[in-house]
Amino acid sequence: MKRLKNHVEELFKDIPESEQKKAIKQEVLENLEEKVWDLMEQGKEEEDAINKAIVDFGDIEEIKKELGVKQPTKKNMTKLNLGYSIWGSFLIIALFIFINVSYSPETIWFVYPTFAVLWWPLTMYFHWQRSK
Repeated sequence: MKRLKNHVEELFKDIPESEQKKAIKQEVLENLEEKVWDLMEQGKEEEDAINKAIVDFGDIEEIKKELGVKQPTKKNMTKLNLGYSIWGSFLIIALFIFINVSYSPETIWFVYPTFAVLWWPLTMYFHWQRSK
């Protein structure tokens, strides 16, 4: 059952040490061991029983909340993405204009790919508005 103990240690590695953590770790380990014994009594091999018990247990997000562990928050990058898409689109369109003027000034064709490129900042704008 060393594998179960290692799994429980891995689950609780981000939680600061406390008496409450020790008690919950012990309870989780006991529950997992009990589940393994029940599965083995039903005819499963030890390795299969351990794997099933670990999979059935899942994660410990609720336990982390109970213990007061702060979850990492995702930084809202939508405004940065919008700025990046605007500048990127501007540079791509400038490249199209340069190529059009340099190689075929008699035909104005840069407008067509410009419409395609402008979808990028437009979608980023709507994504930014939705995330506000």
